[in-house]
Amino acid sequence: MTSTDTHDQTEDSGPDGYAAARLRLLTEKARSGPPRRSALAGLTDEWLAGLFAAGAPGTRGISLVAVGGYGRAELSPRSDLDLLLLHDGSAPETVTKLADRLWYPVWDLGLALDHSVRTPAEARKTAGEDLKVQLGLLDARHVAGDLGLTTALRTTVLADWRNQAPKRLPALRELCEERAERMGELQYLLEPDLKEARGGLRDATALRAVAASWLADAPREGLAEARGRLLDVRDTLHLSTGRATDRLALQEQDQVAAELGLLDADALLRQVYEAARVIAYAGDVTWREVGRVLRSRSVRPRLRAMLGGGKPAPERSPLAEGVVEQDGEVVLARAARPDRDPVLPLRAAAAAAQAGLPVNLHAVRRMAAGARALPSPWPAEARQQLLTLLGSGRPTVDVWEAMEAEGLISLLLPDWDRVRCRPQRNAVHLWTVDRHLIETAVRASAFTRRVSRPDLLLIAALLHDIGKGWPGDHSVAGEVIARDVAARIGFDADDVTVVATLVRHHLLLVETATRRDLDDPATVRAVAEAVGSQSALELLHALTEADALATGPAAWSSWRASLVADLVKRVSAVLAGQAPPDLEAATPTAQHERLALEAVATGAPVLSLRAQTEPPAEPSDDPEPLGVELIVAVPDQPGVLPAVAGVLAMHRLTVRTAELRALDLPDGVDGSVLLLDWRVAAEYGSLPQAARLRADLVRALDGSLDISGRLAERDAAYPRRRGVVAPPPRVTVAPAASRHATVFEVRAQDAPGLLFRIGRALEDAGVGVRSAHASTLGANAVDAFYVTGPEGLPLPGEEAVAVARTLEETLRA
Repeated sequence: MTSTDTHDQTEDSGPDGYAAARLRLLTEKARSGPPRRSALAGLTDEWLAGLFAAGAPGTRGISLVAVGGYGRAELSPRSDLDLLLLHDGSAPETVTKLADRLWYPVWDLGLALDHSVRTPAEARKTAGEDLKVQLGLLDARHVAGDLGLTTALRTTVLADWRNQAPKRLPALRELCEERAERMGELQYLLEPDLKEARGGLRDATALRAVAASWLADAPREGLAEARGRLLDVRDTLHLSTGRATDRLALQEQDQVAAELGLLDADALLRQVYEAARVIAYAGDVTWREVGRVLRSRSVRPRLRAMLGGGKPAPERSPLAEGVVEQDGEVVLARAARPDRDPVLPLRAAAAAAQAGLPVNLHAVRRMAAGARALPSPWPAEARQQLLTLLGSGRPTVDVWEAMEAEGLISLLLPDWDRVRCRPQRNAVHLWTVDRHLIETAVRASAFTRRVSRPDLLLIAALLHDIGKGWPGDHSVAGEVIARDVAARIGFDADDVTVVATLVRHHLLLVETATRRDLDDPATVRAVAEAVGSQSALELLHALTEADALATGPAAWSSWRASLVADLVKRVSAVLAGQAPPDLEAATPTAQHERLALEAVATGAPVLSLRAQTEPPAEPSDDPEPLGVELIVAVPDQPGVLPAVAGVLAMHRLTVRTAELRALDLPDGVDGSVLLLDWRVAAEYGSLPQAARLRADLVRALDGSLDISGRLAERDAAYPRRRGVVAPPPRVTVAPAASRHATVFEVRAQDAPGLLFRIGRALEDAGVGVRSAHASTLGANAVDAFYVTGPEGLPLPGEEAVAVARTLEETLRA
């Protein structure tokens, strides 16, 4: 069939014929990816060319031009049609009628249309004023009409772009940076925008524009494949959702992964992250080269005048053996031999990080091409250079990413491949596993002055989550890997044992401090036995803080820091040979004692609701305070925990942290008091008055306030919105956690009334809550409850398991 026959057929069939052909193409399983995008663009070209020919037969001086993604013949199923109706201004009435003949059929089919009608002069003027218009015109492609008109515009626009590149490229870079700041980095986001986030399709288009300027070019290896992979994911996303969306939402990921033939959503995200990393790295290199060229152009005329013409030789300053600085980058010395110097990559990386300079792309590729695996164990210099790199602070990140992009990290540390670009499906985490490990090393570098073995701290920081690429508990798997890696790097047997211990127990301090009763001697002894020595405790304390800070703002706060510091102090005393204080010896504060005495005297609950009214003594970026402090003293009686939690839920107060314990009263004072020290925040609006809370608490304790009914009515009035499906709650019995009580660990999606439901279920099970430790980490509640039976003793094993199972079933309902 000739082209003319195809045009006639498309025109005769009209919009319905195009729609049917489009649908067949999009549902044809055998054709996907670039062939389908190209075929869809070609089909659309034929249809629009038919409409154009019918509306302006034989007319010269008018052409239809595809721009943007359509101009690149990369139509995704729900892409906009970016069209320019170009004319020479000689027949305005014909142009107006033709525009109607073109635009309305597109709208009638429900297709998104971005259209404009301009003369070449108007197009050039608009492009000069609007950078986004100019970028679209760089991909202009003729569809129908006067080919000469389209060709002339393309030639002119490209010439303008190249002539104006010194001014326009900095503006384009600023546009990219602003978008990255607003949309985040594609390679780390759990719900990334494939187009707008840094490392996405917009950045790939920007790199094409830089190449078109002839001023600089992007590294091309892998770039087209990365861009194509993102386009394939976007195509599948459009088809699976039926919407023109670029955001890869959590609820869509499994279906998109299945359509692409991938194992699961994690495999999909890893592919997306890999592609984004290639594009982002290419962008870093390209924009650095643009800056270098522009600086060179601005300086060269002055130098030529001073030196009498000629091109000056670049200055080269030595940084390390075989490594020099040139033009603000780290490059290899002329005599460097990567094929004979296996430590050179680490030496160059360490020198770059210490100097705060990027590593030149060609230098990294030259090292990667000639690099050889280091012997096992590593020579001492290699180990020292790795530690220097890890201890360099923030510059480590860019240098590490440059080395990783060219495969040098995988050569040095083969286990790294399992965590590379591995997503972390937890909203608390900001980074992928590999990036989190580097961020932890960056954070740990600030703590090297407070530990006796900073080298072990840095290696443990790099390896603490290395087990996340393996099945099972990542701390257990990571211990084995860390032991092997530390030995290969060249640490002696004792140091290897310390590193393995740090990796195995890197969560021990924060989990114990926030989920266990620190006044229980069994808690402190268990930590001391796991850590083993004062030096390991010192390192573990620093690693815990670095890990939490590298996770995200929700993972660390002054509250968690104080709890961990308290635990470390107690464990240190045990390791020094001192006995931990007995559980009953905890000393109340003066405020706690005052409230407790008032509760005994009145026989009713007493509470204090106190917000922080004064600024902190020292400036801090700490996100604290997380709400306000609520202290409640209640005469010991059943049902206190669900009563307080239920009243707070009724008043729409979110519980951020919760502590409950029995309080010893001064000698001569009869009675027993429960003390609740909680931190709460209003879901919205202002906090309720303390008197109102106390009145409702009194009613809840005497049974006249139906908390369950009130919460159920509220839930029924506000139907749940569709959201991410959370994993089911889990309740476990912590083995040997306390000699005084049975400890239940509850992990569940945080929700209003959760603590009330837990407290009521425990009361219904006939157990007493000796103490409770509740905290919220992002969307997850992580709580521990110390409970005893009617005789005040820990529950027998089978009974404990039965209560845990009942509690879990209650929370699942």
